[in-house]
This record gives sequence, C-alpha cells and structure tokens, in this order.
Amino acid sequence: MPRIRSRASQRDHAGSVRFALTRPYQGGSAEEGSLVDEAQLQPILEERTIVEGLLRGDRKAAGTLYAWYGDALFREVILPRLPIRELAENVLVDTFRTVMERVETYKPESDKSIYFWLRRIAINRSIDVHRAHQRARRLEDALEAETDPMDASPAPDKDADVEDTRARVEAALQKVNPRYAEALRLRLLEDLDREECAAKMRVTVGNFDVILHRASAAFRKAFQPDVD
Repeated sequence: MPRIRSRASQRDHAGSVRFALTRPYQGGSAEEGSLVDEAQLQPILEERTIVEGLLRGDRKAAGTLYAWYGDALFREVILPRLPIRELAENVLVDTFRTVMERVETYKPESDKSIYFWLRRIAINRSIDVHRAHQRARRLEDALEAETDPMDASPAPDKDADVEDTRARVEAALQKVNPRYAEALRLRLLEDLDREECAAKMRVTVGNFDVILHRASAAFRKAFQPDVD
C-alpha cells in the first residue's frame, strides 16, 4: 500500500477531536492501483492500537490511519462517485474528520478491518456531496435562464415578474459571502466561462468550481422567499 505524504493536526473542540489535512491530496488517479483486498489491509491488532490512539487524540495515529487507507478511499471509493477532483479531495478530508469526531462510536469486529467503516463514511459523504452538486448545477441553470443578459426583451405582461426576480436575485447575492457573490456574478450574470472566472478570482479552474458549488448552495438558501 503506497504511503501518502500528509500533515495532520487535531484539536479538541466541543468534546470532539477534529482532523484537518493541511496539504491537498497527492495520490494517484482513479485508474491507478486496484481495489483494497485482504493483502492490503493492516493487521487487526495494529488497527486496534491505532484506534486506541485516536481515542486519546493522538496526532500520529490519525496520520498513520490516513497513510494506510487515504489513497484507496480516494481512488476506489470517492473519486468514482464524485469525479470532480477538488470536491473529492474535500470529501476525503471530511471522511477523516468524521472518523475523528465519531471514533467513540466505532465498534470493532474481531475479524473486520476499520477500512470498511471508513469506506461506509466515505460513500455516504460522496453521495451527499454529489447530490448537493447536482442541485447546485440545476440552480445555476435556472438562475442563468432568469437573469440571462442576452435574453430577448420579455413580453410586457412579464416585465414585472422579471424585474421582481432580478431584485430577489440581487437581494440574495447581498446576503451570501462576498466571494461567493463574486463567483456567481462572474459566471452567471457576466456570462464568463470558467477559465475567465478563475483568472479574475486568481484561483485554479478546479478551485473556482468548488467555490461556485458552495456559492450556489448558499445562494439557494438566500434566494428562498421569506415565510411569514
């Protein structure tokens, strides 16, 4: 099993230990390697020692667990379900953060590796993020259609509705993080392509996609009409 160079830090917060990776994933692509099999799993007794370390908040134990299984989780579990690399990297981080927060709930089985618990967490998180991304894309399409600057002039009886929608869009943009609002304005209102947006925001295209994904989710909440 190849080792992954990583740096982990932990802190005790509200009764739970949080795991944070401070370097981006450096492993291979989804096509490299093979599925984890018994020959690649660590001895059960060694895993139990690591779990004991996690329960103590041991930084080295967290790094060891990541080095053992981070690569396989990324290539074989997360990336095939979420083929946007930056989002997949975030899910990998979230998976290990969840492990650290919930390690007290882990119930070891005598002959079963902790990898399968990690795998279940990674699958659930991948599905959640994929669904959120799909919702965000649908929102982008709808918002673009409603605010398309190249759209023909609407029929007179629709003028009021269009103006009302645009006013709501602008109000919602004022409520979200300014960086999110900038991403939405560049991509949807100014109709720039992803490369141009990334250049203006001084980030990579992949990072811009992540920002836009989060921006769309934030906008979706802000755009919902107030309920009295």
